[in-house]
Amino acid sequence: MNCRALKVWFSFAIIFSVALALSAFSQDANPGQRGGRGGWGGMSGGGGVTGTVTKVAADHYIIKTDGGETYTIQFSVNTRIMKQTAGQRGESGGNPPMPLKSNDIKVGDAVAALGEMNASAKSVGAVVVLQLDPERAKQLRDMQANFGKTWLMGKVTAINETKVSIFAAVDNAAHAFVADENTTFRKRREPITLADVQVGDRVRVEGAVKDGIFMAASVTVMGMPQGRTPTVPHDTAPATAPQSN
Repeated sequence: MNCRALKVWFSFAIIFSVALALSAFSQDANPGQRGGRGGWGGMSGGGGVTGTVTKVAADHYIIKTDGGETYTIQFSVNTRIMKQTAGQRGESGGNPPMPLKSNDIKVGDAVAALGEMNASAKSVGAVVVLQLDPERAKQLRDMQANFGKTWLMGKVTAINETKVSIFAAVDNAAHAFVADENTTFRKRREPITLADVQVGDRVRVEGAVKDGIFMAASVTVMGMPQGRTPTVPHDTAPATAPQSN
């Protein structure tokens, strides 16, 4: 998966996943937001899920994932419910997401929900619900399927010579990658080296698994330009939170 494809959701910070990230709602993206370790929205236990809406209610959606699981997506007046608009081309520009009302989401829509996930209860207290067009939904499914195979994203937890350990909000699990002399490193488009990567940095990694080890071809330290606040999925100003009905 190339760099452009990864920016679809989680240049976000996005994504998960989704994406799902798509990190726009990570603690780094919202410095004033308090939260626990890792996770989407900087919240302990934070996460995200994508699926197709099977039911719309006054305060929640029911969705079915590609894996056949059913999740309840709880929303409130504080939930950002949005859709992508034409012209979104990347982190350097494009139109901001369009705010929606809760009843603009219909049965059959593909959506991504980010927020406080309860995996055992199969529910998400949504910070963000993003209505996805079919092409974007397919891209997200492909991204999820390839996570840990061709790309990684997470917060650096340890660096031991050329091995870097990270914690990924995508699957709430620890991962690691190894760099070699062919690995390229960048931060905000500027070339850097492995020595510039620090514990606590959030990184996006592209590469491949060889003999059970994820070998990094490129590592990007994700940063936010001063004076800009990312949303999902791009770093434009947040849309006004819609009112639920």
